[in-house]
Amino acid sequence: MNSAIINGYKINAFSSKDDFLEQIMYEKKILVAMNAEKITKNSNRLRDIVNSNIGYSDGVGAVIALKQNRLKAVKIAGSEFWLDIIERFSKTRTFYLVGSTKTVIESTVDRLKKEYSHIRIVGYRDGFLKRGDKRSLIEDLQNKRPDIVFVAQGSPKQEFLMNELAKEHPALYMGLGGSFDIYGGDKSRAPKLFLNYHLEWLYRLLKEPTRIKRQFRLIKFILLYIILFNIFK
Repeated sequence: MNSAIINGYKINAFSSKDDFLEQIMYEKKILVAMNAEKITKNSNRLRDIVNSNIGYSDGVGAVIALKQNRLKAVKIAGSEFWLDIIERFSKTRTFYLVGSTKTVIESTVDRLKKEYSHIRIVGYRDGFLKRGDKRSLIEDLQNKRPDIVFVAQGSPKQEFLMNELAKEHPALYMGLGGSFDIYGGDKSRAPKLFLNYHLEWLYRLLKEPTRIKRQFRLIKFILLYIILFNIFK
């Protein structure tokens, strides 16, 4: 895979969704969505996870950084790509879902079974793990042996959990943030106008003003980008 190191994070460049799907067909690794916010996180623990797995350009900031390194890359929104994975592999692979609330995960599973009649979901649970739940989850994964595991808890919590799970049950893992909330009907994704102009972050901020602290990372990314690539020279 073509890749570049951005702020210590290895980010892979994919030219299309089909390219990405082909590359991960036989992988048993963690797919990590990389955007400006995550690139600026100063976490060696997270870097180790990303660099030993498959980081991909989920945000326009990551795409810009990859193109600056002369790599052909497109934005691959994880909130959509997990459904592309299901579309491609629903007849040949088994799935396990972890995340969100009990109501949302049940709604997500019900909708998936209606829209993908051949899908084999061997297990699922909400993302609120209490004492002892992690061990139970690991044992369930080891017993049911799913090929693909989706975990929606928010970052970097989901990456840390997937890293633990992958050591006990090797599979293709993907972190989905709030994707179950959107798919299960609890939240809506940004309108096309925002998506077309790469302003999904602004839509989320307008809907959830408490995200303002997270958006300061965008400013940090811009400064990092200027320093790394000297764009004003």
